[in-house]
Parts: sequence; structure tokens; C-alpha cells
Amino acid sequence: MNHKRRIFALGFFDGVHRGHQVLLHACTRLARQYGYGSAAITFENHPQSLFRTDTPPLLTTCEDRVRLLRRYGIEDVWAYPVNEAVMGMHWEVFLTELYRRCGARGFVCGHDFRFGSRGEGDAEKLRQFCRERHLDCVIIPEQTLDDVRISSTYIRRQIEEGDMATAVRYLGHGHMLTGRVVEGRKLGHKLGFPTANIELPANVICPRHGVYACRAFVGESGYMAVCNVGSRPTVQGHQVRTETWLLDFSGDLYGRAVTLEFLYFLRPEQRFESLEVLKQAVLTDAEMTRRFFEKT
Repeated sequence: MNHKRRIFALGFFDGVHRGHQVLLHACTRLARQYGYGSAAITFENHPQSLFRTDTPPLLTTCEDRVRLLRRYGIEDVWAYPVNEAVMGMHWEVFLTELYRRCGARGFVCGHDFRFGSRGEGDAEKLRQFCRERHLDCVIIPEQTLDDVRISSTYIRRQIEEGDMATAVRYLGHGHMLTGRVVEGRKLGHKLGFPTANIELPANVICPRHGVYACRAFVGESGYMAVCNVGSRPTVQGHQVRTETWLLDFSGDLYGRAVTLEFLYFLRPEQRFESLEVLKQAVLTDAEMTRRFFEKT
């Protein structure tokens, strides 16, 4: 049994967008008020993936979601597996486990949050559960920006369409994607700017093919970066991948994890008539990326 007292934020938190951040802020504020710890619940995969085969691609992997939750002040994160035991748990049993075994002394959730077997738990049942046990309960109303509901579905559509600037506004941070650097064709070395070929995580949304201004993190160090998402048609590529030039970085990245935060769509993917023309285009992309960071 864990005797640490905590305020729990309940949700899936895909993308950890601005709407989620309001909820997380309420959780951490309440935790500070009582001197408790802050905690959040999420799931390793899409909560409906156990019952459906057509779940939408995620905005974030579980690992990136945990990173973002901690960025916004959450101390402890419980990432539940999506299996029959967890998804079939009665809503009251789920809350009782958090209360008795995990030190829950209050809960925060969104107004439309559903939990427990068949989604029978909701905000009103959570409120009643807390009232009976004299626990704090905060229900966050719908959050909007420019009269548009902030949702993972809306943000996903902007990323698919290449409107990364709008996606970033609704996320409140860059679109995060972490992958491991794998062996490539070393074409970037030949052109004078070594690039890192980063594997796309499975079941995570692929941004519209094109070139982006990104912030890349290697460990705790951040770098401006130019990232091409696509199949590299100039060199007869076919497999979709992210090819990233970390500006002002020197060193060996093979096998290392790199976190990209996509910030701005620079241009669509193009087929160039020669490698020299491609090189000039990438140099122009790098200059545009530097100017983007100077402005922002």
C-alpha cells in the first residue's frame, strides 16, 4: 500500500493539449494547497483499442505523453495497460483502488470523462463518490480557443493537413514525436549536412509529408532542426520516414533516441531535378528555420 497522499488527474491525455493543461493546472494547484503530491492516470494504448480495430492514430506515444504530463507539473503517472482486466473494471472499484491503495485524496477530470466497464463511470458519479468520502473533486468544463473546442480530434486533423501552426496553438507546445536514429543512405553527409533518420513510432499520427521547422532534443540538449517527413522522391525513396538535420549539432546519433517537436510547416515534399538543387533547397529550409526561431 502506498501511503503518499495525492490529487489525481483522470483522463487519457492524448497530446496533452491546452484543454488538458487546464485540468493538470487544477490538479497541481489543489495538490500544493494541501501539501499533497500530484498524479495522473493515462493508458498505454488507445482505451478503445481492445474493442475496436479502427481507433484513430494517437498524437503521442505513452512515453511522450508521460514526458508532457511531467512537464506540466505532474509528479507521478500511472500508465494502465489496455486489457480485459483493466477495461472491465467497475468504475467504483477503479476509484476505490486509487483511494485505498494509491493515496487519492481528490480527483480532477473533464466534464465528459467516462471510465470503468462500458464507460459507466462519469463526472457526476465521481462527484458523488468524492462527496461520500469527503474528498475534493474538480470537474473542468469544455475548453475552447477561437470558439473552437480544444480536442485531440481537431488537432489530429490539423497535423494531417499540414497546418502545424494551428496544431501547435491548440496543443500549447510542439507536436512531440520520439524515435530512435537508424542507419540511412548517408546522403546528407555527401551533401554537407548530416541527417538523422528517425523511425516513426507505431500507431502514432504521421504529419503531412513535407518539411518542418522543429526543435530536436538529444538527452537534455535542444537544437533547431529541419525535418523532412516523406519518401524522399528525389532519390527514389519509397518508405515513409523522418529525416532530420540538427542545426549546430556535431556527434554520432546512431542508436540514440531523439525527440522532435514539430513547430511549423515550411513546404510540401518535392522532387528536385538534381542533388545540387536539393542541396540548395535544404539550405534554404535551414535559413527559414533559423528565422522562424528568431521571430518566436
